This record gives sequence, structure tokens and C-alpha cells, in this order.
Amino acid sequence: MKNFVEELKWRGMIQDIMPGTEEKLMEGPQAAYVGIDPTADSLHIGHLVSVMILKHFQNCGHKPYALVGGATGMIGDPSMKSAERNLLDEETLNHNVACIKAQLGRFLDFDSDAPNKAELVNNYDWMKDYSFINFIRDIGKHITVNYMMAKDSVKKRLSRDSSEGMSFTEFSYQLMQGYDFYWLWKHRGCVLQLGGSDQWGNITTGTELIRRMDGGEAFALTCPLIRKADGTKFGKTEKGNIWLDPERTSPYEFYQFWLNVADDDAERYIKIFTMLDRTTIEAAIEEHRADPGRRSLQKLLAREITVLVHGQEAYDGAVAATQLLFGNVSAEAFRKMDERTVREVFANVPSFEVASGEFPCNLLDLLAVKTQVFPSKGEARKMVQGGGVSLNKEKVSDINAEVGVADIINGHYILVQKGKKNYFIINVV
Repeated sequence: MKNFVEELKWRGMIQDIMPGTEEKLMEGPQAAYVGIDPTADSLHIGHLVSVMILKHFQNCGHKPYALVGGATGMIGDPSMKSAERNLLDEETLNHNVACIKAQLGRFLDFDSDAPNKAELVNNYDWMKDYSFINFIRDIGKHITVNYMMAKDSVKKRLSRDSSEGMSFTEFSYQLMQGYDFYWLWKHRGCVLQLGGSDQWGNITTGTELIRRMDGGEAFALTCPLIRKADGTKFGKTEKGNIWLDPERTSPYEFYQFWLNVADDDAERYIKIFTMLDRTTIEAAIEEHRADPGRRSLQKLLAREITVLVHGQEAYDGAVAATQLLFGNVSAEAFRKMDERTVREVFANVPSFEVASGEFPCNLLDLLAVKTQVFPSKGEARKMVQGGGVSLNKEKVSDINAEVGVADIINGHYILVQKGKKNYFIINVV
């Protein structure tokens, strides 16, 4: 067995760890879990640290449980939140749970015959028939209000929102998460809960509940909340979260996010978000430091995490889309590219609309009359004859050429390139 705690230490993935955790894990294979509230039908990269920790846990020979909070998701965790969450209905939560399980399958082995194969559990299964009276009688009596109020997640929320306070619904979240740990300890043998550092209070409530109810021993380990080197929030762009669902964040956008991280961030992220070994990572960091301009570390990071999340084919497409901007992709490859990716790559370039009934039409008329790619047909003629114009990544040199329906990609658009870096989209309507 690999030493799980040592693996996380060199990767910079441990914030807090309960004494005795490492020793317990070295006794032999253990079970641990990470909790994820299904507040959306996709994970985003803010979830990835905890998911990667669970992946390392399985790789080190232990058994991982992924808990999706069908019950706690109906309440909302107040940790690090400035306002109460909107409550979701059961149908929405069930849909979100199914989507999240599919995504987790890219990281964890759920399907093999290995004794440490991953399992997905839903706390709604053990909470749905637990009456309120029984819960507060059986569970609530073991944890005092004083104990719960002392947690940072509660104190910070109350101090910054003194006007509205915290609802009892949110306040009860800590006790429900603690009971999740107790249930998994008792019924699945989970001795360890993993999570972000903002969950330390909730996790240790679980270990305390296990101790007080059954005299049992359980452990806690949290990872740091990831920030960018400049202190700003990780995983956010002008468009919002970076999601794992390709319909929410395309593989191209996903790839670009990692490709454009700062050098200092790349050195941290390559350890946290990839499964590359220590020797490979240290060599990659040294290579990058010798020539930062090549951005070799960012390229390696972007490749590893994009392939892990979206697969090799999506990664290849993202690279091809990136090469579009520099003219290094063939016409054939361009035609195979999906429309959404092309439009994202060229989201900020000038565009024109031309009615579908205008086709076929003369090339020069299209470039200088029906659109304003060129200010005049004379200028268009000169650049076409000089080999400086491409349609859909294919050079055109015949000034009398006709542009027909076959030139319209997916029946919707034509990409025009003027010179090396001037692009235009003609939208066919």
C-alpha cells in the first residue's frame, strides 16, 4: 500500500489532519468518504480538489465512498456562505445526483471487481424515513448548542450577517452532516471523512458524534481551499464557474482556463489536479523554469486535466481549436470541428449576416458588397490574388470563384481569414 498522507503532503493537499489519521491508514485498507451536495447537475472545478483526494485514496489501496447529499442538499451548508441557499425539490435533486455520479465515474473506479471499488451513496436514503422527533431525540441530544456555536462556519456566518442571522434549517446542517459520518462509520466502516478546509467543523462534529454515541474512533482530513497566486477566487471567470459538464463549459474553454494560469499557479495545480508522479512533476517544473515563455507546464497541466475530465478526443479538439487562432489547422480538421467550439474561439471577431438565398454568389461580392470584410472589391481582388484570403481555412486565389452552399459549415457560417490573424464570421441566416 502507498502512504496516502505522504502522497498528499508533497502535493500540498493537506490543510488539517486529525492526530492518528496516518497511523490508522497504514494499518491496512480503510474506507473514507467525501460529501458533495447536488446543488447543480454538474460538478465544477471547485469540487475537483476533494474528488482528486478521493482518487488518490483509491489509488493507495483504500475504499472510497462518494456521498451525494440528497437530504443535506435540500438544506444548504452555511459554511463560507453569505446567504442562505435556495432549496431544491426532490425531482431536481435526483436529476443532479444522476449527473454527478456519471461525472465521478471519470475519476473513480465504480465498476471493477476490486475490493476497494468506489461506491456512491445518497444520504436521502437513510434520512427520508427518519422522523424529526426521533432525530432530535436520538442524535440531537449528543451534541450541545454550545459545541455547534463554537464552529467557525457558524461564527463567521453570524458575525457577517447579524441582521438576518442563520435559520434553524441551516443551523441543523452541521448535525445532519455529523450523522452522515456516524451512519457511514456504523454501516459502511468509514473511519475517515475528507473534504475542503471549510468543512473541518462539520467533519469533526461527525467524529465527536461517533465518539459520544458509540465510543468509536474516526478521523478527519481536509485540503486547502484553492486560491490563485494573486489571492483571487479559483475556478471563476467572467462567464462564471468552470464546469465539468461540456454543455456548460466546452472542452475548449476548459482547456483554455488551465492553459492560461499564471506560472506560480501552474506549479501548484500540476500537483493537485493531475495524477503525474513526483519525479515527472519536478522535472516538468524545472523545464518550465528554464524557459517560462514556452509555457510547457501550463500545456502539460491543461492536457492532463482535460483528458481526465473530457477524454482524449475532446482534448485533441480543444488543441485544434486553439491552433485555429494561429492558422495551424487544416481545412479538413476545421470542418470536423463542432460549431459551438468554433464560435467560442471567434466569439469576439467581427461578424456579418447574409441570407441563405444569396448563395451561390461571387467571392468578391461576398467579401466587399454583401459583407464589409474588405472596404472595396478592388482591395479584395488584390489580396485574393496575393494569396492572402482563406475561406474555412482553405486559401482562395480565383477572383471569379463562386461561394456556394457546400462552403457553408453546418449550414450556418463561413469563416473568412484575411492575412495572418484577421478573422471574420459570416453568419448565414
